[in-house]
Amino acid sequence: MSSYHFFAIMSRMKYINRWSLMNNTRYENISEHSLTVAMLAHALAVISNKMFGNDIDAEHAAAVALFHDCTEIITGDLPTPIKYSSKTLRNAYKNIEEEAAHQLTSTLPDYMKEEYEKLLLPSDTDPYTLKLVKAADKLSALIKCIEEEQMGNTEFSRAKTEIISAINKMELQEAEIFMKDFLPSYSLSLDEQNFTL
Repeated sequence: MSSYHFFAIMSRMKYINRWSLMNNTRYENISEHSLTVAMLAHALAVISNKMFGNDIDAEHAAAVALFHDCTEIITGDLPTPIKYSSKTLRNAYKNIEEEAAHQLTSTLPDYMKEEYEKLLLPSDTDPYTLKLVKAADKLSALIKCIEEEQMGNTEFSRAKTEIISAINKMELQEAEIFMKDFLPSYSLSLDEQNFTL
């Protein structure tokens, strides 16, 4: 009887911490991050469909987002300033990520590989959907910066400014709406959010 390792390997996402060069008040692993990005990508797709009449597959966007960093199980989390410091490094890391994705999908039975290649290697996914997933990734990083600032940690202040600038440069109305309608709540306490059971 064959045994396949894909999902056991995926469960190791919780052991890979993000922001490794930063002083964190609370560490965030890629499993937590991926869930947040999936929820945000789904939200951006819904905003896109409801506000702008687009036809984005919100569930597919969420699924791509769930797996967007899973190759870091193999590669580790390379800090963004290093990853994007030169075109050579950026291209090399992209190739490494692609190879890691192939290694991960090789741990699936043949009848599942094609479906998961669409998520780990989403080259056939609509480019606008991928742009929404990228925006969701940036929004997740911004939320992390806000949470760290709420704890009095100024280490993330510059990152916050740079991430806001990067989101603005994307010129995505969906992200602008999310930032206007939902982002302010992340700076509030639970009581201030008027959350009652």
